[in-house]
Amino acid sequence: MKLITRIDVKTPSVARMYDYLLGGVENYASDRAACAQLLELAPSAASVVRNSRAFLHRAVRLLADEYGVDQFLDFGFGVPTRENVHEIARGFHPDARVVYVDTDPLAITHGRTILVEDEHTAVIDADITVIDQLLEHKDIHRLISPHRPTAALFSSVLHCVPDSGDPRRLIQRVTDHLAPGSFVVLSHLVSDQPAFRDQVTELMGDLTAGQWGRCRAPHEVDAYLAGMHLLPPGLADVRDWRPDSQLSPRQDSEEWTSWGGVARA
Repeated sequence: MKLITRIDVKTPSVARMYDYLLGGVENYASDRAACAQLLELAPSAASVVRNSRAFLHRAVRLLADEYGVDQFLDFGFGVPTRENVHEIARGFHPDARVVYVDTDPLAITHGRTILVEDEHTAVIDADITVIDQLLEHKDIHRLISPHRPTAALFSSVLHCVPDSGDPRRLIQRVTDHLAPGSFVVLSHLVSDQPAFRDQVTELMGDLTAGQWGRCRAPHEVDAYLAGMHLLPPGLADVRDWRPDSQLSPRQDSEEWTSWGGVARA
């Protein structure tokens, strides 16, 4: 497992860029400058990030409320914001257990500071692509019962994993490790435009010094959950995945969107 390292304020971080696009304050000048370049290429970036975060909140509420899930593995949780996973889940299960995983030093530091006295949560500094090693971590063994369904959350993280990291295998290894009837929550940046996918992939890779994978096509993300039972409405633009209100204003994006859903393993 990686140890927390000194924060590099000069190189933009995906987690801190997301924090800025969500309206947070845990970011630096380099992150804001990188977001400005991203917004030139993709003006809808901020709304896409917000839509993905709102989808995660809806998915966690659904699983905690309707399916009784009280333990969660949050891969790539990013810089803590309002309504984190443990806070949402505990609205239904006061003793809900959550393990957060990331490699961003700021995310790790803030997460551990916030949760230092919370015995039912843990923050692990680990690369999710080294999945077999990660799943043996002592905090996962301590908090996640292998006999009860768990929700594995991959919210806005797998587009940071290159093809060599094999996102589909990563999900499969996680579900193999969890109890039968566990769930996967997935959201991923996608575009139907090959030229745009290449442009944003190159830009984000350059901006973050390689902390990026690929913006993919929807059908590529569909394959990640092949063989699992998708909860209605299946994989879709996250704006259309059980929205809180049909009357909410829809901010359309022509270049890309967040594609996601929830599946039972």
